[in-house]
Amino acid sequence: MIKPKIINTSTHYPIMEHFYSLQGEGVFAGQAAYFIRLAGCDVGCSWCDVKESWNVDESQYLDIDYLLSEVNRSKASIVVITGGEPAMYDLSPLTLALKNENRRIHIETSGAYALSGSFDWTCVSPKRFKEPLESALKVADELKMIVVNKQDLKWAIELSEKCSDTCQFLLQPEWDKAEKVFPIITDFIKENQDWKLSLQLHKYLDIP
Repeated sequence: MIKPKIINTSTHYPIMEHFYSLQGEGVFAGQAAYFIRLAGCDVGCSWCDVKESWNVDESQYLDIDYLLSEVNRSKASIVVITGGEPAMYDLSPLTLALKNENRRIHIETSGAYALSGSFDWTCVSPKRFKEPLESALKVADELKMIVVNKQDLKWAIELSEKCSDTCQFLLQPEWDKAEKVFPIITDFIKENQDWKLSLQLHKYLDIP
């Protein structure tokens, strides 16, 4: 990851993109949300569909007030903080500012870093390239496992046992392997009914 020059990280964050759209996957799929995608990630998934979010450039830093103005202009009630890997940063200033605007705050993280900030919904989507912390799994409201092969299902069970009793469990086929893994996921969910299927609706609908 390219490190930028020193910037006031209590008021500025590196933003790859921010936009108003529909949540495309997970428990809240189909609901309107404003997305703040932070730049920077060292998890390095080979099948990542936003590899352009891995590096950070000084020009990407935006201040919190600007982000709030864009969120308010959209009138979105849900704000999703995603990445990259957003938990690499201290999110307390950003989430406090959003809370003051009465926004519901969701985070999408691999769980590889300790969480900072205040969230109404925590989606942990673990990656084998940098495994999740138990502290992240314990606070997860949603465990969303990306499935490439049968071994991922075994890992899903292992990680689910570290989550709370209220956590929701989802299996999501890796986009390029979807046709191959759909039957595997379907059979697994039939036998393990605590799990649900997650689809990337935004890719089917061709929206951000």
